[in-house]
Amino acid sequence: MKKTIRIGTRESLLAVAQAELLKQYMQFNHPEYDVILVKMKTTGDKILDRNLDEIGGKGLFVKELDIALYEGRTDLSVHSLKDMPAEISADFPILGYSRREEPRDVLVLPQGCRQLDVNKPIGTSSPRRRVQLMQIYEGCQIRSVRGNVLTRLHKLDSGAYGALVLAAAGLRRIGLNDRISKWFTVDQVVPAAGQGILAVQGRRDFDCGILEGFFDEDAKWQALAERSFVNAFGGGCSSPVAAYAFVKGNEMILTGMTADLDDTVHKDKIVVPKQYAQQAGIQLAQKLAGLS
Repeated sequence: MKKTIRIGTRESLLAVAQAELLKQYMQFNHPEYDVILVKMKTTGDKILDRNLDEIGGKGLFVKELDIALYEGRTDLSVHSLKDMPAEISADFPILGYSRREEPRDVLVLPQGCRQLDVNKPIGTSSPRRRVQLMQIYEGCQIRSVRGNVLTRLHKLDSGAYGALVLAAAGLRRIGLNDRISKWFTVDQVVPAAGQGILAVQGRRDFDCGILEGFFDEDAKWQALAERSFVNAFGGGCSSPVAAYAFVKGNEMILTGMTADLDDTVHKDKIVVPKQYAQQAGIQLAQKLAGLS
């Protein structure tokens, strides 16, 4: 009889598509296991009329999945790393990280439009995006928008917004590449820490050997650098803080961004051997904290 592995995931189209990547890897490489997805709605998915920092932050996207692990209803959880809180339970650590998908942010216009209507707001709920977009689109209104990717696109196409700013990775994973109207460079809009990387969470005693081929070494160093930078500023979702690490060979280039209370943006970079990723994040954060 096959042993069953249950993968917990949020029930949105994007979350399920991401969990399917791990399921498909397991089915192809370890057919001796029966792999099923356990879908659930998190508190963060249910409360859409307020910003995340008003209702408890990023942890609201993982709470129910953590409980399922604790109660033994699931064996693993798949998360967008950028949605994971700074503090991770020692009992349910991140076991590994997927190869990184495209990390950049993109501008999405309403269907049929080729130019931004500056009389309508640009939709984003991210303070990180807001302060950087204010530099690119001076004078444009930036308005909060909540909901999953399809919900946001419906609001856009219904005329509520002139554009949205979304993660390219999410659009690509659900086959909506054609909705991308403009790509931002990582210098124009520094991505969220961990953007494009999937984190696999599980119990400490889980046999990670069966997941080895799914995990990516460079993504691990990127995750450590970016999250250590953001965590140095408190690690919440209410602060305009961002980090992006690029790995080439043994070298890492870490870009960090933060902003003052008056929305003045500060960016800087550091180059280190990738094995010093975590220290680099802290060092760069200290440097930028001295400017703000």
